[in-house]
Amino acid sequence: MTFAHAYEPVPAPRRAHVIVVGNQKGGAGKSTVAMHLIVALMRMGRRTGAIDLDTRQRSLTRYIENRGRWIAARGAKVPAPQIFELSESRARMLDAAEAEDEASFRAALKRLAETCDFIVIDSPGGDSFLARLAHACADTLVTPLNDSFVDFDLLGDIDPNCADVVRPSIYSEMVWDSRKRKAQTLRTPIDWIVLRNRTATSRIEAKNKQRVGEALKTLSNRIGFRMAPGLSERVIYRELFPQGLTMLDLDAPGAGGDMKMAHLAARQELRDLFIALKLPGLEGEPLKF
Repeated sequence: MTFAHAYEPVPAPRRAHVIVVGNQKGGAGKSTVAMHLIVALMRMGRRTGAIDLDTRQRSLTRYIENRGRWIAARGAKVPAPQIFELSESRARMLDAAEAEDEASFRAALKRLAETCDFIVIDSPGGDSFLARLAHACADTLVTPLNDSFVDFDLLGDIDPNCADVVRPSIYSEMVWDSRKRKAQTLRTPIDWIVLRNRTATSRIEAKNKQRVGEALKTLSNRIGFRMAPGLSERVIYRELFPQGLTMLDLDAPGAGGDMKMAHLAARQELRDLFIALKLPGLEGEPLKF
């Protein structure tokens, strides 16, 4: 098995809709987005599973482990997802290692698909065999992106003289390859959504963000992704991590959360994000968070 041919999509049949949260750069908030999507789906009454492919940081796994301990200690009635944490093969030969990784990934996906409506996959912040394998299986791909040309560089190359988009960059090319493989194998598309994270800005930063936005719009028309508002830089998204909670849990029985104006604003961001994803089977259904 070679690297070029190993990450073929998992064949049908399966019932679960696969959401991959992916970006080859760290620090974009992938695990935070993944966890909030998981909880949002469970609040909507959908059976949801998770796969953590970040075998080093394990942020999503630790988030869910914290949640399990908090539920056990408090007896709180908040939903918890099924999760599979994959570890990379230790085989010395590349072909053997990739074969083991592929078998583990397919087994986890198949197992969760038997009982779940949605599967959320947290992809690592880098290029790896497991990341490519996951992208080729995505039904919905969510890419959080900080509003800067540093992060934009993953999607497209910019002409330094005029800030025009010259060509798609490394991550865009990987997504294009994943889309092609999935279309050839499963005859289904990948709906790609880029989330623009929000931060407080000065006038100079606001002008730069406008340029980033214009470049994103140009690139989205060229390579086919949708844009949606992401999450603001809020302390609340990080301070709930030790409890394994999210903004959507604060009003749950036993959670004991104190909802403040900042919390309500953050929750509305999450509602807007969820609506923008246009996930199947949820069209027109009232939000339950």
